[in-house]
Amino acid sequence: MSDSLQHWLVRLQRQHPTAIELGLERVREVAVRMQLPKPAPCVITVGGTNGKGSTVAFIEAIARATGLRVGAYTSPHILRYNERVRIDGVDAGDAELVAAFEAIEAARGDISLTYFEAGTLAALWLFARAKLDLAILEVGLGGRLDAVNIVDADVAVITTVDLDHMDWLGEDREDIGTEKAGIARAWKPLILGDDDPPASVLRRAYAIGASSLRIGCDFFKEHIDADAWRWREPGLTLELPMPVLPAPVQLRNAAVAIAALRASGLDIPDTAWALGIATAHVQGRLQRLERDGVEVWLDVGHNPQAARALAEWLQGQPKQGRTHAIYAALADKDAAGVTAPLAAHVDDWHLAGLDVEGRAQSAEALSTRVNLPGATLHGDVGDALRQVRGSAKAGDRVLVFGSFHTVEAALRSLRSAQRGEVGARAPL
Repeated sequence: MSDSLQHWLVRLQRQHPTAIELGLERVREVAVRMQLPKPAPCVITVGGTNGKGSTVAFIEAIARATGLRVGAYTSPHILRYNERVRIDGVDAGDAELVAAFEAIEAARGDISLTYFEAGTLAALWLFARAKLDLAILEVGLGGRLDAVNIVDADVAVITTVDLDHMDWLGEDREDIGTEKAGIARAWKPLILGDDDPPASVLRRAYAIGASSLRIGCDFFKEHIDADAWRWREPGLTLELPMPVLPAPVQLRNAAVAIAALRASGLDIPDTAWALGIATAHVQGRLQRLERDGVEVWLDVGHNPQAARALAEWLQGQPKQGRTHAIYAALADKDAAGVTAPLAAHVDDWHLAGLDVEGRAQSAEALSTRVNLPGATLHGDVGDALRQVRGSAKAGDRVLVFGSFHTVEAALRSLRSAQRGEVGARAPL
């Protein structure tokens, strides 16, 4: 990352008095001043509690296998801000992002934007210049008042609705569903990845005439064997390879992605479905690394629904050695609700601190919020990972999870350790 881009990111973090301020008036006004057009002839907006990033990855991979020029906007990033904006499968460059932020600065006048709002406008500005066929936009928080929602989606996707960000979105699934359903547009398709979506979502679709297509009702996913599965809707059946993304929940995300593309009206040849499903990947979603015969699995899961998906995956995995879990969470997350589904599948718990401005939480504070007697406490994720790797034996597995910040810290620690090991072996 160039110093110039880093300068802009620091500036954006300090520009607005709060990190989050939901609402579309400010960001929409700046978009009008910038004369931002629709970012692509076809726009798919993806919201939901969990599975957004993976669903975007599946849509992107299938569309690119078709030969379409695709832009994808996702958040948050793990290692580099550039990850948030991809054009034709390539992360935006520093100079491109700096040019976008300069264009926003020239247009905004006295309007103050949050970090996320500025990033959304930057992505839309870059997409408008890239001559895309398809733009895929991932909602940051909620939907109705999220900056992404200044763009009218041709297809809206709600992957799941569950309890998260309750301070902002409401206390139950019905309230949260109301916020997420705000990305739906009148007379446009709305793809639903929940078997039982909240009534608030269905009411919104009915009220505006959006055509809601539900998994298990309008389209289906079916296992064939360990290597293949079937996607089906009336009049079409696709037999497909299993996704390279390993968790069982990824079949649902893949099925939702296919439904979204089917609803978009884009011409997708039969070969592209299989190629896209087989090649889609995204960092931090049960990402597997191996060090000295020990599997290290990294996952950004940070709420109870994501933890239940992790538990389902662990239950289905053959086990040779011990399972060590390293958990680090932001202070505003339901730590007890996250650890409870996993407790039966973990042999050793390690709690680590996270130092994130405004949301930091020490391992000691985290330990008071979970029912994990005997858990080992660590100052940070890197310390925990070094200790666990030092004691783990071949055949053991290490699960590191709890937030994007947790995965970032783990990846940086592992890369640093690998550089040190290579350096130690290198001849003088």
